[in-house]
Amino acid sequence: MKKALVLMMTLLMAVMMVAGCGGGEKKKAEAPKVLRVGTEPTFAPFEFQKEGSKEFDGFDMDLIRAIGKQLNMKVEILNMGFDALIPALNAGNIDVAAAGMSITPDRQKAVDMSDPYYVSGLVVVVNKDNEAVKNVNDLGNKGIAVQIGTTGAERAAKVPGAKVKNFNTNAEVFLELKNKGVDAVIIDKPVAEYFLATGGGKDYAKIVGDTMEAESYGLSLKKNSPLTKDINKALLDLKKNGEYDKLYSKWFGAVKK
Repeated sequence: MKKALVLMMTLLMAVMMVAGCGGGEKKKAEAPKVLRVGTEPTFAPFEFQKEGSKEFDGFDMDLIRAIGKQLNMKVEILNMGFDALIPALNAGNIDVAAAGMSITPDRQKAVDMSDPYYVSGLVVVVNKDNEAVKNVNDLGNKGIAVQIGTTGAERAAKVPGAKVKNFNTNAEVFLELKNKGVDAVIIDKPVAEYFLATGGGKDYAKIVGDTMEAESYGLSLKKNSPLTKDINKALLDLKKNGEYDKLYSKWFGAVKK
């Protein structure tokens, strides 16, 4: 009987030791959560794909990756049409839209918009040999090419008698101008400047008139998204630690203060 009791106690102590060892093991670190980001990559220098590359490049892409790093989240970028971004947010197919999206009252009713991260504006672009159009006031009853769903499209719609042509991408917009299918393009200033500097536009196009309707870009999220507060904090942290300035200088030159 004594031997049986000793044996049982020995076994019990062994089980407790094994359990104790197991309880002391550190849990494996959880894999970072995925931040699903929608974009329309024909909006250089904010989002685009270099020829022959599947990677997404541009200021917005660098910024959202930096935000993902701040949040310890793995950024997954999805290619979709610009006008499909807000429906995709509301359907829960993506978490964030990073696509040079202007903060407007109508958009703020439909989705959450982050704090502003870039101040832009609209410009008129015409062919170099066009001397008749000096600014937006000269576009009455003329043809204007715009990207569908943009503030450029909204501004063109206000031009009296204008024949507005909507296209899915900026590349199509500029091609229509080059082919003289329209008299002008109304588009975001940084996109126009980048296109004229690096996209071949300097050979046939020019910007005319003053910058119109200064506007701020923001990241879009589903209405009342729990991520909105985190995104804004990450954006603020990037501005405080100098990372935002590095990204801005990379794509636009001198940092605006």
